Amino acid sequence: MDIETWQSAAWQAGAVDWLDERLADAGITRVGPLAERKVRSWAGVFTAPTTAGPVWLKAANPHMAAEVRLYEVLHAAVPERVLAPIATDPARGWLVLPDGGPTLAEMGEMVDYLPAYGQMQRDLAPHTDAVLAAGVPDMRPSRMPERFTEALAVVDDVPADIAAMGPKVAEWCARLAESPVPVSIDHNDLHAGNFLRDGRFYDWGDSVVAHSFASMLVPLSLLGTDGDRGRDAYLEAFTDLAPRAELLADLALACRVGKIARALTWHRALAGHGGPWADAPRAHLVALAKPSFFD
Repeated sequence: MDIETWQSAAWQAGAVDWLDERLADAGITRVGPLAERKVRSWAGVFTAPTTAGPVWLKAANPHMAAEVRLYEVLHAAVPERVLAPIATDPARGWLVLPDGGPTLAEMGEMVDYLPAYGQMQRDLAPHTDAVLAAGVPDMRPSRMPERFTEALAVVDDVPADIAAMGPKVAEWCARLAESPVPVSIDHNDLHAGNFLRDGRFYDWGDSVVAHSFASMLVPLSLLGTDGDRGRDAYLEAFTDLAPRAELLADLALACRVGKIARALTWHRALAGHGGPWADAPRAHLVALAKPSFFD
């Protein structure tokens, strides 16, 4: 599936037929046309007015379609933290969600929501096998040396000094595998637009299973002067597991290793398309050597 297909009249007509059938199954009727909101290489997002308010149809490219089954797992395990799907079609990568209301407007607002996100990760840790079975990529510390090799094979123009970091990456991953912090879901794209104001979290298409703390790579890179507050707020959910110094060290290492996962996520999302994000996979790998793990 690609951008041109999602924007075609034929594809949208078929999507509307399916949407109307699934809405009818839920006792809902569409009362206006399907409108395109955003189409990228990784997904097409559309909305339509209904008797139950706006609904959102997301069609993912095959490399990002695990989100569809993931929503079913998340809603079963932590229903208070995600939207309840109205309909899913895992084979086609289609997902219908109700409107979740407003998202956060400013990056600094994320700080107040990070403790709940951390607790959600704790709650989801026992469900890791179900998340993996949904098709979510496995980025657990024990797998990351292999993932680094995979990234080097698919990302172009990686500098020689980065390509030679395999032993160092293996060392980092061995240390991270000994962390008392559990592996869990890593949203992998936590910016303000993916926090709903009612305390739920949205847009799980980039998700991986990883050391929990890898989730902080994106928000801490965006929070600027609020970074320390955000870090400390997030760690509230984990203070029973280890002394603060150990948690801080694990967070730094998880974020650094998480750059490999981000590189591979971008590679899957771009699906061979160029555009303004074409260098994102390479940029994340190059960032492995930067002094700040948030760069």
